[in-house]
Amino acid sequence: MRDPNTDSDETVQDELDPAALRLQAKLRRLLMGSSLVMVLGLLAVFAAIFYKINANNSNVSADNVAATIAIGSQAQVMSVTQMDGKLVVLIKDGSAQALVYIDPVTGRKIARTDFVAR
Repeated sequence: MRDPNTDSDETVQDELDPAALRLQAKLRRLLMGSSLVMVLGLLAVFAAIFYKINANNSNVSADNVAATIAIGSQAQVMSVTQMDGKLVVLIKDGSAQALVYIDPVTGRKIARTDFVAR
């Protein structure tokens, strides 16, 4: 029986037959290949996250935002968000609600989506 504390790796390698050595080499190559694929996948994921964080295509600055935006005399602004360089405003006009898409530079209404109950 072998003592793992006193046996060195060289003596264990010498005891393996050629078929076991080939199998061991093949498994090492397989492990290295799969490790390389895993590392490349992780790099791709982190690159995509880094791109999404830093890719702000909005060219709207505080200097060129419209001073006033007309939404209607009875309308109330419920929520405002920015999406793809446009302002998306949720308004309540009486009992109806609508999304209004506005160009933040000119203050011009681009589109309107009304919510309708069916």
